[in-house]
Amino acid sequence: MSTHTDMPVRGDAPTGLLEARRVVRSFGRTPALRGADLSVAAGEVVAVTGPSGSGQSTLLHCLAGIYQPDQGEVWFGGRRLDTLPDAERTRLRRTEFGFVFQFGQLVPELTAADNIALPLLFNKVPRKAAYRRAAAWLDRLELGGLADRRTGEVSGGQAQRVAVARALAIEPRVLFADEPTGSLDSATGEVVMGVMLDLARAEGTAVVLVTHDPRVAGYADRQVEVRDGEVGEAMAEGVGR
Repeated sequence: MSTHTDMPVRGDAPTGLLEARRVVRSFGRTPALRGADLSVAAGEVVAVTGPSGSGQSTLLHCLAGIYQPDQGEVWFGGRRLDTLPDAERTRLRRTEFGFVFQFGQLVPELTAADNIALPLLFNKVPRKAAYRRAAAWLDRLELGGLADRRTGEVSGGQAQRVAVARALAIEPRVLFADEPTGSLDSATGEVVMGVMLDLARAEGTAVVLVTHDPRVAGYADRQVEVRDGEVGEAMAEGVGR
């Protein structure tokens, strides 16, 4: 994994791998987050739940450095993330963070293997090694026969699993998943959640999972609820593994 020693540090840096501290974020006059706090440890799976429109996805985007808070702080690896220049935050998202969004955001003209290998190639992984890693992840997600198929020609569930493989192939320190099983049937969702949990347990990867599905949230080690722009512990406990 790459390190980023140029990130600003201070003495009271948080101890979690990823933390939001009193984060405020509005869109125009509409507040989305009103002082949200969340800490995620390495290897921990945290499900972020709550009513639609309560700020779950906004919190995820702030934690990932996609949005900058209007107020508050975001820390990654004990260093400030929200004050970094755009280019450095982009580099972190390419090398340290994996993303799975509800609709995959794949390149439909490229094959499944191409989509998975692409971020590896951007990270200067040799071409043969990148495609070997892509093939391994396709097999792990039961998609080995689709390596040469364009992702615009596969089912929604298959495309979503390709998106999961793409996110995991870079071996991220944090995996951000926004409704990752929303396009999947129950059996395929079990496969996807199992792989995510395996990665978190084996590699010490933190998983931040936004979901409205209580069955998916039940896989998490811990559930938090965003309501009215603030984060609180949810009543339900995750089942873990």
